[in-house]
Amino acid sequence: MKLTTAGESHGKGLFAILEGVPAGLRVDPRKIDAELARRQGGYGRGSRQKIERDSVEFLAGVRDLFTLGSPIALAVWNKDYETWKHCMAPEGCDTSERQLTRVRPGHADLAGMQKFRTSDARNILERASARETAARVAAGEICRALLGELEVSVTGYVRSVGRIIDGVNHSFEEIVKKRRPQLGMMHEELEREAISLIEKTMAAGDTLGGIIELRVKGLKSGFGSCMTYAEKLDGRIASALMSVQAVKGVEVGGGFSLAAEKGSNSHDEIFAEDGKYIRRTNRAGGIEGGMSNGEELVIRAAMKPIPTLLKGLSTVDTATGAPATASPERSDVCAVAACEVVLESALCYTLADAVLERLGGDTVGQVIERYEKL
Repeated sequence: MKLTTAGESHGKGLFAILEGVPAGLRVDPRKIDAELARRQGGYGRGSRQKIERDSVEFLAGVRDLFTLGSPIALAVWNKDYETWKHCMAPEGCDTSERQLTRVRPGHADLAGMQKFRTSDARNILERASARETAARVAAGEICRALLGELEVSVTGYVRSVGRIIDGVNHSFEEIVKKRRPQLGMMHEELEREAISLIEKTMAAGDTLGGIIELRVKGLKSGFGSCMTYAEKLDGRIASALMSVQAVKGVEVGGGFSLAAEKGSNSHDEIFAEDGKYIRRTNRAGGIEGGMSNGEELVIRAAMKPIPTLLKGLSTVDTATGAPATASPERSDVCAVAACEVVLESALCYTLADAVLERLGGDTVGQVIERYEKL
């Protein structure tokens, strides 16, 4: 499979081309729109979410709600484009409007300006913006539909917001049934504390990050490979999740905590029961030697606080070289709940890619048949 996205935050829209999806997969725009809406939700989001009401539009590769086997093209249009058309239109516009030269620490602004030889950070931030993830969520939901045909399920929740941490290990079923809508957390009391923290942070003109935990149930063993580093499933997953804006760390299973443990407390002993190999623990998070081992996948990602602060950090105005306060731009205070949605979609794409790489198949029926034989 291959996924390519295009589009700017305040351009005409966000677009995706997804290649390699087998024919005969039923796609439901309502389910995609529901995930797009969930991506726009979460306590602490900015005013942009009140403007946009994201909805997918299929442009190619789908007929009568079924994939054709050809590349799938889809769009998520930007309603806010009309108010930015005068300075963002590709057909010609006034680029002197809404220039940004007071570059924001922690953002792509300055490094992008230096790399692409531009004096206006607008050319960088419009693409670097997390608004791009709307296209990834739409495409990822197609991949989730494919995984669903194999009875592979993906879910997740917000494990922490700032220093408010949920230390309980929740089951897959608990996450699906009890994940709370406002922040994607599991406990009502912790969510109330997190909301209070977000409100205080908002009043201070600051931002917050957090940790997201993802789970995958039903994936059989043998996806990914130990033979070349590029095929390792955990490496591919880490790459996909790290590509999501503001994610600064990824761990699988016990992850970083295993560095402080002895080997006897770090690995999952193997037993034989009723002719099957089993593990009674899952410290590996479902991946050993770069391959799925049949256990539930457990993955966590750390999202840093959003670098666009209302109060602004110290920076330099690249137009004058003088000290300045970073441009505020319109932004969120906390987008961890939204990040969880995006990470699920990124994970769905990576797993679907690994599945099709191993099984092949021109039609969904062929993929299902080959998966059942594993």
